[in-house]
Amino acid sequence: MPHTHPPIHHAALPPRLLAGQALSRAAGAPLIGGNRVRLLVDGGEHFDTWAAMIESARHSVLLENYIIADDVVGRRFRDLLIARANAGVRVALIHDWFGTFGNAGRAFFAPLRAAGIEVRAFNPPRLDSPLGWIGRDHRKLLVVDGRSGSISGVCIAAKWLGDAARGVPPWRDSGVLIEGPAVADLDAAFRDNWAALGAALDCASAPVPAPCGEVALRVIATQPAHGAMYRLDSLIAAMATRTLWISDAYFVGIPTYVRGLAAAAADGVDVRLLVPGSNNLPAVAALSRAGYRPLLEAGIRVYEWNGSMMHAKTAVADGRWARVGSSNLNLSSWLVNCELDAAIEDAGFAEHMQAQYLRDLDNATELQLAGRRPRPQGAHRRGARGGSSS
Repeated sequence: MPHTHPPIHHAALPPRLLAGQALSRAAGAPLIGGNRVRLLVDGGEHFDTWAAMIESARHSVLLENYIIADDVVGRRFRDLLIARANAGVRVALIHDWFGTFGNAGRAFFAPLRAAGIEVRAFNPPRLDSPLGWIGRDHRKLLVVDGRSGSISGVCIAAKWLGDAARGVPPWRDSGVLIEGPAVADLDAAFRDNWAALGAALDCASAPVPAPCGEVALRVIATQPAHGAMYRLDSLIAAMATRTLWISDAYFVGIPTYVRGLAAAAADGVDVRLLVPGSNNLPAVAALSRAGYRPLLEAGIRVYEWNGSMMHAKTAVADGRWARVGSSNLNLSSWLVNCELDAAIEDAGFAEHMQAQYLRDLDNATELQLAGRRPRPQGAHRRGARGGSSS
């Protein structure tokens, strides 16, 4: 007999509980309390944090990333993984076939396999599925010993560090380091994708980590046609009451989502979108720019990053909710790829996200419709209406 839950009488629930229930249903993920979360900014901080995590491993290292490049960064992490495998640590690695194609070949992965590390490529081309390659594993995930984990937009490649000799600044990107009970969901997300590519992982999951902080979050691990992140992004646009600040690398707004943002702006919500000024995918940049006019006409403030590449995928709303991870605001991320994001409900973390967003806008140019008077320098700070709500 199937297990059933008692009916919930919505009229009896206070608005905050109803909102929590709506977020859980939209995301398909429960809210997990008791975590410690740290914002990671740009490739350098990510790579040093990830290296320290791997070096501390005693039982397992689970690494999943869209791009792993045969360059100074990729070789650094290859050597770290081999060292832990030689010390008896179970190391498992997933990379996306398309993402890594042209960045690293068989010779790069050969030393890993020689050290006993199993490497699995996600969705290589198949003759019996000529269009199957379209769906990608776009996640950036690291889990060590089942006790610490990281979700990010950063790939394992030197281009995230820029090129100082040529005057190219580092890419702008964001991620999080997570410790606490939510790491069990990161571990499970990796194991699910691993099992979809072959035999299940041959080492047991660690016990759920004990609470070690005060942050509550949801781990949103999406699969093709899942749509959880689209539902959640749309719901946050509908629920925001004061601020909704978004950064996205490959924004291609579909009409329903754009209408949601426009409706929020019409209700007085301070809606902002930060996108690359110079995009590493020119075709996507053209599609993105083609959609700016409806946003600007709706009163949404659009900014272009002035650096080499703005790759972060983040949102922060009302000074109490934030999202960080791998999902872009386009149909590929929402409906086709495997993605991984953290939706964090904590005023302290949201405050850090807001402060970082304002720093980012200091290095961005606000777009204006023709004929509109340009806003004065620093207007993005004077117009900010962030902060936690009571």
